[in-house]
Amino acid sequence: MKQTIDLNCDLGESFGAWTLGQDGQIISCISSTSIACGFHAGDPQIMRRTIALARQHGVAVGAHPGLPDLQGFGRRELVMSADEVYALVLYQIGALAAFARAAGGRLGHVKPHGALYNMAARDGRLAAAVAAATRDFDPQLVLFGLANSRLIEAGREHSLRVANEVFADRSYEADGSLTPRGERDAVLADPDEAAQRVIGMVQEGRVRSRQGTWVPLLVDTICLHGDRPDAALFAQAVRQGLDAAGISVRAPLADAAGA
Repeated sequence: MKQTIDLNCDLGESFGAWTLGQDGQIISCISSTSIACGFHAGDPQIMRRTIALARQHGVAVGAHPGLPDLQGFGRRELVMSADEVYALVLYQIGALAAFARAAGGRLGHVKPHGALYNMAARDGRLAAAVAAATRDFDPQLVLFGLANSRLIEAGREHSLRVANEVFADRSYEADGSLTPRGERDAVLADPDEAAQRVIGMVQEGRVRSRQGTWVPLLVDTICLHGDRPDAALFAQAVRQGLDAAGISVRAPLADAAGA
């Protein structure tokens, strides 16, 4: 039975004068954060401030590269070649790493965002492009990907450490994929229900799909979404549930940029 887990949240998704998320309230609940790098959300000032917030709380920092789609928040699939994906991922990792270095830290992981994440989970070419960009920037980085997906396979093939990721607030299909957001019950609404499901995923290594079948999962890190209206409440419920179950929360690379 697993007794230690990483709890991560996507943060730094404001842009200019537009504020999104409850980063200041969530940060004390998590052990690592994936920070938007300016393509789907975020901007240089937000990136810098979010890294400072993470360092203040000892939270490990990772890059959260997305598709160039501010209007769609990076959740619309775009037709991209593997070369294009490699370049945009490398560009975004480098941008966030510059801010981490200037603050006296470094990046610990890379996790694609939204549509790019889901595309790389099922498309081996795109998964390889993400993994290659991560490795070429820093082979010590941990690559986060959907548990049991092509992205995890590509990370291993590129000699990277990987973290199988599960989602606290998303429902699963029988094949282990996330239910598309446009489908019924794709996003869980009840924080307490989500907390209990997370404990089950960690302790039992499985989750019940929307179709009612059990899906086996490797679980290294749990994702919370920072753009929910109730993101802070959700984060608190999940963290309190893990603490009550005796499951320690710790980043997969404890000496990463946040600390």
